[in-house]
Amino acid sequence: MFVIDDRQDPAQAVHVAAAPGPRRFTRRALTRLVTPYLYLAPALVLLVVWTYQPLAQAVELSTYSWNLLPTAPTKPVGTANYERLLNLPAFWGSLGRTATLILGLLPFTVLLPVLIALASRRVHGRARIVYQALVFAPFLVAPVAAAAVWRWLLHPGTGFVDQLLGTGHNWVYDASTAQAVIIVITGWQLLGFATLVVWAGLAGISGDYSEAARVDGATPGQIRRWITLPLLSPTLLFLVLTTVLLSPTLSFPLIDSMTQGGPSQATTNIYYLLWDYAFHSFDAGLSAAAGVLLFVGFGALAAVLVWISEKVAVHDD
Repeated sequence: MFVIDDRQDPAQAVHVAAAPGPRRFTRRALTRLVTPYLYLAPALVLLVVWTYQPLAQAVELSTYSWNLLPTAPTKPVGTANYERLLNLPAFWGSLGRTATLILGLLPFTVLLPVLIALASRRVHGRARIVYQALVFAPFLVAPVAAAAVWRWLLHPGTGFVDQLLGTGHNWVYDASTAQAVIIVITGWQLLGFATLVVWAGLAGISGDYSEAARVDGATPGQIRRWITLPLLSPTLLFLVLTTVLLSPTLSFPLIDSMTQGGPSQATTNIYYLLWDYAFHSFDAGLSAAAGVLLFVGFGALAAVLVWISEKVAVHDD
């Protein structure tokens, strides 16, 4: 026989019935908190494995003296590699050549892409597709293949460029022109990518601004000067940032294929210098020190450029 007890306090009954509620809320909140990190986990793992771990190993290696032989011992030297690197004239010379390379590429990655992208707005239909394909095509050429073709074109006496100009000048192996050759070929390859980025930036600008300006009597030149270019400034600053950060890396295949850093180190930038220390001089510690300084220097430069971008860029809100 069962007896029902009606003497239980109603408040206590309500309290007991509502008790599982916070537990379900806590579990749901924990799930919401963890779920985004589960999606980010694969990218974070790859970032740690392929970026932060090698960076930590490079910092550690920069404090040792080692000739890259697996059987050779590593000798701790502290900050001696950094002191030796800062006292090398080749290091400071490579920094100057890196700055020259970056400044020389800016017209190819900022100025010319803007002019080409604005000119392409007058091309319509299938002709515009062909026009864009021709501009982007050099970016698809492998750097090593481009180096071989350009070295043949610039060959003194038999090259097409020499026959066209009739100078007989050795453009690639002359210290006065080798750096310019690397800049022009690298810029020729990057021009298509930079133009594509500018096209994307122009596509993101609303046409309402131009229409309103035309109604107010603005000329096409005034629209480009006061509306299009300011709204395109985030894209242009992005191209400046990528040019500064990636120029030494992107020019490496051309330098290694055409000049090997010469003649007389005329084309040896900071990126090629640290590679030369590691795989030509077999000085892993000095190369790692150059890599760490390269990372710190370009990181600080990138932070300054991002700060300038936030202050100067005009965003379409």
